[in-house]
Amino acid sequence: MSTRRAISVTQKSASFIRKGDPLLVKESFPKELHFEEGEVVSLVDPQGQFVANAYLAIQNKGLGWIYSYHKEEAFDQTFFIQQFHTALARRQALLDDEMTTAFRLFNAEGDGIPGVTIDLYDSYAVFSWYSKGVYRYQAELIEAFKQVFPFVTGIYEKNRYQSDDQAASDFVEGQQAPEPLYVKENGVMYATYLDEGWMTGIFLDQRHVRQAIMERYASGKSVLNTFSYTGAFSVAAAMGGAAHTTSVDVANRSLEKTKEQFVVNGIDPDTQLIRVMDVFDYIQYAKRKSLAFDLIVVDPPSFARTKKRTFSVVKDYSKMVEDLIDISADDAIFVCSSNAANYKRDKFKADIEKAFKNKEVGCRILEEHRLPEDFPAPAASQTSQYLKVFIIQKTK
Repeated sequence: MSTRRAISVTQKSASFIRKGDPLLVKESFPKELHFEEGEVVSLVDPQGQFVANAYLAIQNKGLGWIYSYHKEEAFDQTFFIQQFHTALARRQALLDDEMTTAFRLFNAEGDGIPGVTIDLYDSYAVFSWYSKGVYRYQAELIEAFKQVFPFVTGIYEKNRYQSDDQAASDFVEGQQAPEPLYVKENGVMYATYLDEGWMTGIFLDQRHVRQAIMERYASGKSVLNTFSYTGAFSVAAAMGGAAHTTSVDVANRSLEKTKEQFVVNGIDPDTQLIRVMDVFDYIQYAKRKSLAFDLIVVDPPSFARTKKRTFSVVKDYSKMVEDLIDISADDAIFVCSSNAANYKRDKFKADIEKAFKNKEVGCRILEEHRLPEDFPAPAASQTSQYLKVFIIQKTK
């Protein structure tokens, strides 16, 4: 085994690492760190005692990740195969579920290899790389993956770090997927595209939320889906017996993409309303028309900028909910969601409750959702458990 460089971390960082937080940031180190992307190092505390092994890489969360607490463990194909076998065992129930054919097969630090996620779409895998450092191991990771998941017929990749010489999306090897590729989730069909930039057409971490809407909240209801993207929440609601859905998104692509999702499920898109416009403009329109919705989905991006305004979920979510309360029916259900890692669960919950209080109406939480079981996250991680969803009923 090659000799690794030993690097000191602060006492505070050593404590966090020993508790199970895998992320390394600038403040983890007592002095400025210089390294080669993907370099594997041993971390020691100020007393020189071994803490963990890590690889170093610049990415949007920090400077590297812990991958093992065992001093002799290498970051190599043998290690990758072990982690993939464990992940496979965790997903066996999903792999056996004929009603769901799209889910996360491997979830970065939650499954033991930080910096890379792998999503399954029918028999195709989509790798997402979050740093140049982890991409250094691309060949070894893919070879290990193929040994453990031989049923995968084609591999794609998304490069989610800043790079001037790599496309956002690439086909890697095997068979190419048809376009669109139809997948199932809880029996609902979704059209996906595996090689269209970073997005595929569906956010897999919302599987249980879509199921809740379909099975428990949509029947007979008028539904407003804000920031609707390809309309997945709307389709789930319609399949759950919603009386009518309205999908609103500012992106021009949302119109045809949402129509397509309805069509593949046997629903005439002309029976639903799809609006390509700024959500905030639509809210004002709905107020003028005295519209009132029974079920409202509020799942905005963390940050968005249009010609008219800038939206930050941490700063503006509460006010947006206030505005949506104005176009909600009595006893309306709100599906309030955020995937911003810096928007902590307690602050998010408090902001939602503040919105109802400011509008002088009551609310009660019916359900809370975090990441589903195929998105495991280290319990001690400050950033990995990013998804927060509250299903809330408006009360008098």
